[in-house]
Amino acid sequence: MSKRGIRVFTQVMFLVLVTGCGSRSPIGTLTTPSDTLLPSASTPSLTTATASITSTFAVQTECVGTIPESTKDLVRSYVDQGLNVGIVVGIVTPCGTEIYAYGKTELSGGQPVDENTVFEIGSTGKAFTALLLADMVERNEVSFDDPIEQFLPSSVTVPTRDGRSITLIDLATHTSGLPNIPDNFAPTDMNNPYADYTVEQMYEAFAQISLKRSIGSQYKYSNFGMGLLGHILSLRSGMSYEELVVTRIANELGMPDTRITLTPEMKSRLAIGYRDGEPFPLWDIPTLAGAGALRSTVRDMLTFLAANMGLIESRLYEAMQVTHEPRFPVDASMEVGLAWHIRTLNDAQIVEHHGATGGYWSFAGFIKDKKTGVVVLTNTFHDIDEIGLSLLRDSMVQP
Repeated sequence: MSKRGIRVFTQVMFLVLVTGCGSRSPIGTLTTPSDTLLPSASTPSLTTATASITSTFAVQTECVGTIPESTKDLVRSYVDQGLNVGIVVGIVTPCGTEIYAYGKTELSGGQPVDENTVFEIGSTGKAFTALLLADMVERNEVSFDDPIEQFLPSSVTVPTRDGRSITLIDLATHTSGLPNIPDNFAPTDMNNPYADYTVEQMYEAFAQISLKRSIGSQYKYSNFGMGLLGHILSLRSGMSYEELVVTRIANELGMPDTRITLTPEMKSRLAIGYRDGEPFPLWDIPTLAGAGALRSTVRDMLTFLAANMGLIESRLYEAMQVTHEPRFPVDASMEVGLAWHIRTLNDAQIVEHHGATGGYWSFAGFIKDKKTGVVVLTNTFHDIDEIGLSLLRDSMVQP
């Protein structure tokens, strides 16, 4: 493949973790932001549907009735039309949780998906990277305003602009000026594009960057920047990114299935990813792990949202609140905090993030005032954000 062909491919595929939370209409329907690198044709249509799919569902009954029939109908329609292979929806409120699952872990011979099914969560994992930063600030290990070159090898020349250095908080708020994709990103395996991108290549990428806008002045989504943030926090702590997440977040909150490296037992519960009706492999993201390398379950992600809303006690609560604070405008109805996107809808604030990899899509969002959180995970590269947003909108009118 030519260099241009590789570049075009990476523009299409780059972490469909890719564009973060794009602009949406007032009713919450996902629309593609002007700077997205995803073509509209990338979403599977009915022509790729697998009509013969067999599905089932499971309901967690701790808080029955929180997920309305309209949401369940929407989930079933996505699966029955062949748009998604399996979908798990979870909601957590002060009364408890309810989980609704429909579809299978695999088109042929798979098991019913449920709250313990393992999925890739893509860019939704950026919320974990931001929390690590906020927690390390609370621990006095770093400061938000620390320049990033402070943590990198002296041989690395980091771009500056107008005498201003990129800081840690610039990376966490997507205001660093760094591109979405490193210019030297050229995968050899198009089905696993991040596997061979090395730390040395990431460092070399800085030499090709000329910042086109003032640092800290404008939101511009950057997987490169968030992946770099995860790398820096790893260097500062002396732990790998996965060790940081597991030690400081997952173990703290009781999230045994939020990992990068799958245990044999987790592999037995893994949903096979699909794109355009065909199986799609897991992505390995060693260097830019902070941008979206995590795998998780709906049960674990509901625990994460419950902690963010204070429904369960946690040492991380104060750091979590810092990540929710709006810091820069994204568009007329949305601001960015530390990784999280904060959307104003009907006078309520929805804190959210979505993500995708080659064969998966995820959504996590919550309304702090209502203490209501929603997670939607699927093993198909097909947008399921509307399921999560509609459930949050419904919760706004509940007493």
